[in-house]
Amino acid sequence: MDKGIFFVTLRQIEKMHTMELKEHFAGRIFSLISETADELGLECYVVGGYVRDIFLNRPSKDIDVVVVGSGIEMAQAFGKKLGRGAHVSVFKNFGTAQVKFKDTEVEFVGARKESYSHDSRKPIVEDGTLEDDQNRRDFTINAMAVCLNKARFGELVDPFGGLDDLKERTIRTPLDPDITFSDDPLRMMRCIRFATQLNFYIDDETFEALERNKERIKIISRERIADELNKILLSPVPSKGFIDLDRCGLLELIFPELVALQGVEVRNGRGHKDNFYHTLEVVDNISRVSNDLWLRWATLLHDIGKPRTKRWEPKAGWTFHNHNFIGEKMIPEIFRKMKLPMNEKMKYVQKLVGLHMRPIVIADEEVTDSAVRRLLFEAGDDIDDLMMLCEADITSKNEARKQRFLDNFKLVRQKLKDLEEKDRIRNFQPPVDGAEIMQVFNLQPCREIGSLKSSIKDAILDGAIPNEHDAAFEYMLKKAEQMGLKPVNLPEKK
Repeated sequence: MDKGIFFVTLRQIEKMHTMELKEHFAGRIFSLISETADELGLECYVVGGYVRDIFLNRPSKDIDVVVVGSGIEMAQAFGKKLGRGAHVSVFKNFGTAQVKFKDTEVEFVGARKESYSHDSRKPIVEDGTLEDDQNRRDFTINAMAVCLNKARFGELVDPFGGLDDLKERTIRTPLDPDITFSDDPLRMMRCIRFATQLNFYIDDETFEALERNKERIKIISRERIADELNKILLSPVPSKGFIDLDRCGLLELIFPELVALQGVEVRNGRGHKDNFYHTLEVVDNISRVSNDLWLRWATLLHDIGKPRTKRWEPKAGWTFHNHNFIGEKMIPEIFRKMKLPMNEKMKYVQKLVGLHMRPIVIADEEVTDSAVRRLLFEAGDDIDDLMMLCEADITSKNEARKQRFLDNFKLVRQKLKDLEEKDRIRNFQPPVDGAEIMQVFNLQPCREIGSLKSSIKDAILDGAIPNEHDAAFEYMLKKAEQMGLKPVNLPEKK
């Protein structure tokens, strides 16, 4: 499903190892960068993700170039060489410049060495050599560089064995991982994110440093953490990332509500499933059918209310009554804390969490037209996403029970389709509105108007009357008579 992610194979890398890297830098962009560097007498290298992604066979348009000297001077000269259509942006405070040309972006930065204070991830920066610059990189697979100067064009500089780590599918830091993570704790999130995206392993020593430095994550902004969580969620198998976050202790610090789902309590020989691992299984299920980030968030949070609603009932055993409604109420605070958007995206997640039990209840009982109409009315345009979430939520190990639910979901889907075509219920508004009721009975806004509107809506959803104006109007007159209301402004009959 996720076309942006490619899994590396040993064969791919070994094949690349024997090929001329020059072939991957044959375009006009690299030729002009090379000319510019040589004319200015500057050492110049492509570094980081672009080099890594060549070996992973992943397309990449963003090119990072390290210059031993002034990256800004190099960018400005390169922009002139490209001519019309090139746009140069200079960021003096960061010593970087970006050149945009058509659909390609090239970022230039001077080689540098960095030192950090304990309470900030913003480094003190000094000019440095290529070696200094590679030393400050987060992981060995991101520390490889390819020279663009004519004399050494296409030469790979790989001091930390990044290529070997690609072959071994390993995430490892170039230098002491304790220093790497303590200096910039966001690298801990990036470590787990890369391992999840690429389906790589985290080196043992590196993972132990994650455990030792986890508390340092507290100096990282919530926005940066949320950005990494989003990338983990958008990976092919998100559960891998959340399990690693949990194993190293970071998850408790950044997402305690998710950790609260863990564990199985047994009483009188009766237990319940571990809702943490169930949730991750459902997220992996949804990831096979949809790349929508907010549907994945809704899936991750669909049972978030279970710890607060867990009860023991002697006859029923463990129950989680109304966990969907409690979960729906928890979402604004979770989104606010994580600096996720507080707009229609949050409301969408809330809606799916609040409604996710409805199709399951319908599928577990007789599938009535009335229940399906009400579901369609409440879910509106999100009904297809809701059905995908509910199908992903069936993780029972009892194959017969699982199949029964899935078969019933097919029946629910068919009824949704049939009733949508017949009754046009999705996002419908009752065909007789409040203004018309007020006019017919000469009323000011009052409780009776709301009662009549609700009665019309319920009659349509229950299938008692069709979703048409005349039928709804006649129904309104009958209900009004029962309430003691008499019409004073009836429209003339045609």
